[in-house]
Amino acid sequence: MSFPVYSIIVPVYNRPQEVDELLQSLTYQTYTNFEVVIVEDGSTLSSEEVVKKYTGQLSIQYVVKPNTGPGPSRNVGFDKANGEYLVVFDSDCIIPEHYLMAVEKFLSQNNVDAWGGPDRGHSDFTLLQQAMGYTMSSFLTTGGIRGGKKSVGWFQPRSFNMGMRRSVFEKTRGFVFDRYAEDIELSIRMKKMGFKTALIPDAYVYHKRRTTFGQFFKQVSNFGKGRVLVGKAHRGEVKMTHWFPTLFLLGLVITPLLVVFAPALGKLALAGYVLYFVAIAIDAFAQTKSPAVAVLSIPSAFIQLTGYGWGFLKEYGGAKKG
Repeated sequence: MSFPVYSIIVPVYNRPQEVDELLQSLTYQTYTNFEVVIVEDGSTLSSEEVVKKYTGQLSIQYVVKPNTGPGPSRNVGFDKANGEYLVVFDSDCIIPEHYLMAVEKFLSQNNVDAWGGPDRGHSDFTLLQQAMGYTMSSFLTTGGIRGGKKSVGWFQPRSFNMGMRRSVFEKTRGFVFDRYAEDIELSIRMKKMGFKTALIPDAYVYHKRRTTFGQFFKQVSNFGKGRVLVGKAHRGEVKMTHWFPTLFLLGLVITPLLVVFAPALGKLALAGYVLYFVAIAIDAFAQTKSPAVAVLSIPSAFIQLTGYGWGFLKEYGGAKKG
């Protein structure tokens, strides 16, 4: 019996439409020696019929389990997988046809144990999703921590686009956190265990993210919470970059007081915020060529930074009390 080189593991919770789009994109892969493991994480809205639609086009396993969160669900997928390499995508990703070929080429030239790739917006996504995609990957809002340049030795893969040798899973036993920065925690353990990771710039995915600003705020708040949880598990892993959204949020609270009690400083702070958002809009337009996305990038960045900052601050305060 021959086994696939790559096993693609996708946890899903009540999102059959996303699974449909992801599986459709995988049918176009130019490298075809792979299987797909869909892990239904206690959904009430099943993806079973969607999976059946692709059984003639893709090698698919469909696993149903009680709801435990994405981390444990990926571990179940790892246990079921047959491939030499284990690849993780989020269900709201669309995979370019060259993805696995890009990975295959990179791995043939570089001896690495795990990898990650960038995320991008897609012209078929809504303007709002494109704006959120821009702000989640922009240097101006994330400080470049999500990657963008070729890197071999140490890179922190994220679970929307992460791959590893089977031996990495066997030694780390996969994800420890059930949700909230579970991918970051795993990446840190990989580093501590001496595994070599890399960013593969050409192995990008189109990542939809949320469909409304309300959902986006909740998502990034959880990201902020997750970073604090990572800091509790791994001392020294909360750095100045991760404090930036919280400082941004606190600045928004303090600036009106400065305007009243220290007008000169207040005006300077206001000017700083205005220039910052103008820079974001200009960069978003340069990246996407869309005036609408450029405009929407301003509220998207605002929500991303305040949401992350709020989640971070709230969890940090709770951690201090604990």
